[in-house]
Amino acid sequence: MDILKVHVKAIMTDYQDLLRTIKSLQHSRLSYIELLQEEVKRNQDRPSEKIKSEEDSDDSSRPATSAHHISTQNEQFTAPYSIPQTLTVSPSLGGQPLSPELAVSLRNILFGNTFHIFNYEWKKSFFKFREPFSDMAYALETERLGGACAIQMVVQAHIIKYLLFNRSVNSEFTMQSMVMVGENEQKKALAAALSDILWTAGEEQTATVCLVTSERCFTPHMDYKLDNFTERLHIFTFKKKDDVRSFIWEHIQCFKEEGSHGIILFLYSLIFSRTIDRIRADFDSTTTHLLHLSLGNFVCRQALLNLLLTGHATPQVFNGTSLNDEQHKALAQPLHGVLTRSHVGYLLWNREQVNHAQLPLVGSMLKTPRLPIWVCNINGTYSVLFSPNRSLLSDWKMEHLFQLYFYNGHPTQLSTTMLTIDTHSHHWEAENNDIQGDPEKKFPSVEMTIRTKWEGAVIDWNGTVPFF
Repeated sequence: MDILKVHVKAIMTDYQDLLRTIKSLQHSRLSYIELLQEEVKRNQDRPSEKIKSEEDSDDSSRPATSAHHISTQNEQFTAPYSIPQTLTVSPSLGGQPLSPELAVSLRNILFGNTFHIFNYEWKKSFFKFREPFSDMAYALETERLGGACAIQMVVQAHIIKYLLFNRSVNSEFTMQSMVMVGENEQKKALAAALSDILWTAGEEQTATVCLVTSERCFTPHMDYKLDNFTERLHIFTFKKKDDVRSFIWEHIQCFKEEGSHGIILFLYSLIFSRTIDRIRADFDSTTTHLLHLSLGNFVCRQALLNLLLTGHATPQVFNGTSLNDEQHKALAQPLHGVLTRSHVGYLLWNREQVNHAQLPLVGSMLKTPRLPIWVCNINGTYSVLFSPNRSLLSDWKMEHLFQLYFYNGHPTQLSTTMLTIDTHSHHWEAENNDIQGDPEKKFPSVEMTIRTKWEGAVIDWNGTVPFF
């Protein structure tokens, strides 16, 4: 029955993509047959050298249905969600072309099969910054819902890490300095964030970057669903972190421009940096692949979140390895949790799971990271909490009364929300005892999330109307 549900969901996802494709094609004034006829006529009227020259200089991508670029003098035909040629690289750049065997392994580690492909929501996602030199210049504009948002928010946390704690400057950075970020500094921050995550996944020995070339590397097998994207990958491997960052910086448009499929490219790079064999070793009996279907979209499993945060695709949020279940009975196979403290932490709150007493308890390795930055999973949506005070987690006196900044990634948030956290006033507990039923009826989910780290804390929104 579960297999049938997966197939039905896959068919519905493909059907929705097909409807979008049909709608896009309907906007074209020429039918595909007319385009082919026009192409044949045009090829007869000009030398092959001129065709080659025009193909090389054309800015649009080849459609998935043909290996040749088809265009007219007045308009171009572009396959829906295809990558513009300006965001591809030449095969002569080097790297290793993706083999059909590796493509199958990649598809399986992502989806658990070879017939699922990324849908429109994933394909249109990339790393898009807010306006430079604005109150939100440091911030990425993320998808509100869907699997790509989780990846964007972990990268956002690493961008904050770079801007607050890793820039080569003499003065200590504050929130004020975060808004004085120009476009060039945004690119540097993104390159640093992506390379940091990839380098950690490669155990600080190696990292891999995937880029899309203008030519297909292989012809897929019958049981492999073509997406006209993965089949054009070239894989570039580096053994020095600075080389990774420089390479990403040189090709930053492949991750931050509209149409680039930047989130998927980074996800592929992450998987190859960790390697598929090591990812499988990180898994336990609860997890076989990184994404799962939810409400018609692919979302990240905890193993993928942990891979982004810690460099290991372990599926659990507790510390270490568990040999026993919650009733202290021996497990047939151990469960794999978080083994090391990462630079960026993780907090979790889900009202539905709390109501059913199913909320996983996040261990101290994720709750207390090396730096005061947390990716928050709040009711299935993602946001970031952070503090410019590097000593917050290393000096217990700092945790009596302090500020945290909150960003939910949504374009409607026009300024970073400052929250004041008081861990010594316990009137929240007294008020909570007077509430009948669910405390979230009075306290927003953000506050409940913070209290999973600082139990009983009083949160002041400093004049902002509480949201989330």
